[in-house]
Amino acid sequence: MTDSSGPVPADLADRRAWPTGALAPGSRVTVVRDRDWDGPWQVEFAGTVDGTGVPEPNEHAQSLRGELLYWVTFDVSQYDCDGDGPYRKAQIWGRYLRAEQEPDA
Repeated sequence: MTDSSGPVPADLADRRAWPTGALAPGSRVTVVRDRDWDGPWQVEFAGTVDGTGVPEPNEHAQSLRGELLYWVTFDVSQYDCDGDGPYRKAQIWGRYLRAEQEPDA
């Protein structure tokens, strides 16, 4: 896997079908822990929705209806609930993302 966390060139972004209503590339997010189990990450942390991968439908049997999977680049490398890592970027289920408000200019 190649890690290219830089901005998406306009011509590449135009060719992609970014889902309506999805978090925009470059959105600041907090990756949160699940309330019902000890995971999927060891702690809550900040990151950015990565524009190199278009959000895609989550087809896992336990996903929520209409839930998307997002590529998120982490501000600081993280370990998952099993202690694996460190990871700089991962595909995260939409339910584990909390969008951060942009500061007023």
